[in-house]
Amino acid sequence: MDEGQQHPEPPGPLAGFTVGVTAARRADEQIALLRRRGATVLHAPALRTVPLADDTELRAATADLVERPPDLAVATTAVGFRGWLEAAAGWGLAEPLLDRLRGAEVLARGPKVKGAIRAAGLTERWSPPGESLAEVLDLLLDEGVAGRRIAVQLHGEPLTDFMAALRDRGADVVAVPVYRWLPPLDIAPLDRLLDATVTRGLDALTFTSAPAAVSLLERAERRGLLPELLGVLGSAVLPVCVGPVTALPLRARGVDTVQPERFRLGPLVQLVGTELADRSPELTAAGHRMQIRGHAVLLDGVLKPVPPTGMSLLRALSRRPGWVVPRAELLRALPGSGRDEHAVESAVARLRTALGAPETIRTVVKRGYRLATDPSATSGDQVSGGPSAPQAPTTGDLPSAPAPGTPSAG
Repeated sequence: MDEGQQHPEPPGPLAGFTVGVTAARRADEQIALLRRRGATVLHAPALRTVPLADDTELRAATADLVERPPDLAVATTAVGFRGWLEAAAGWGLAEPLLDRLRGAEVLARGPKVKGAIRAAGLTERWSPPGESLAEVLDLLLDEGVAGRRIAVQLHGEPLTDFMAALRDRGADVVAVPVYRWLPPLDIAPLDRLLDATVTRGLDALTFTSAPAAVSLLERAERRGLLPELLGVLGSAVLPVCVGPVTALPLRARGVDTVQPERFRLGPLVQLVGTELADRSPELTAAGHRMQIRGHAVLLDGVLKPVPPTGMSLLRALSRRPGWVVPRAELLRALPGSGRDEHAVESAVARLRTALGAPETIRTVVKRGYRLATDPSATSGDQVSGGPSAPQAPTTGDLPSAPAPGTPSAG
């Protein structure tokens, strides 16, 4: 290489993957983090935040707390707490409200709202290490709340169970509805995201709030797509939630999700990369290092975009590397290919061209195709003869791939 010539930047850990983002708040930040790692992003806010600066319910709750001060206040979100103070300022109630909050014990659900509390000149008494309202509730119930007046700043959801538990123990609970979640004004982007999910056009789908998950599920149910959505989430499409509270609506539908240890956008995006990489193990085919990603193949460190038909074909071959996969089976893997097995030949030709390494896919005359993995690097249930076979089998010796789920004879 000539002096001064620079090596091309290696593809990011998410290059070749498509990630759906459902967030409304801080979506730009999340999208930037994903794209910085190479991901293709499909964004559709699953809901919108409606501030309640002119809402009579919020004003009435604020005036009530000014007149009858709370013993304790629970602040759940930074944006909501700041919005409450801004709305109070507009009504001329900011100073009286702050004065009442200074005389109360203030609990902060997490570090962000803790920062908002301190920025307002207040000091929080406690913040749960797990950043969950369940921890706040446990603390309050352990200490006892009978006869105490508690203000609870809502964050778009009614928090019915949380407040009912406090009232059942004798607390006087005042709900402070700072903003509400509503469906997006333009539903078309959410429908496109939903369509891409159920057709497996996404590799991962991220959620940063429980209402966003609820909104997506409700939209799928309204369109008659809920069974398809639940069928792909967790299997073909990885659902990633910022924390366990966000995951609750999905768990209630039987969907397993993954969550970062720290409930932040940075760890969330890092987890997406780690999980998708684990789902895309590296193979060796005809001496080339190959990792099959969502819509591309990382071949010897170079990202090779591959059309959807080619990706379907490659995944069918890679499920049993080294085995001969019959044309009929490959034809079934091709979307909308009909019954003509010549479609497989055309798809293989286009796939080889896209990869730029035709030797990675071998033709087995009158039988089918196989991914040319190194038999010595594959397990005994993939290549005839088992791991102790004295030499790599020739093309004619390789068995046809067993049907998925069939025990190997190796």
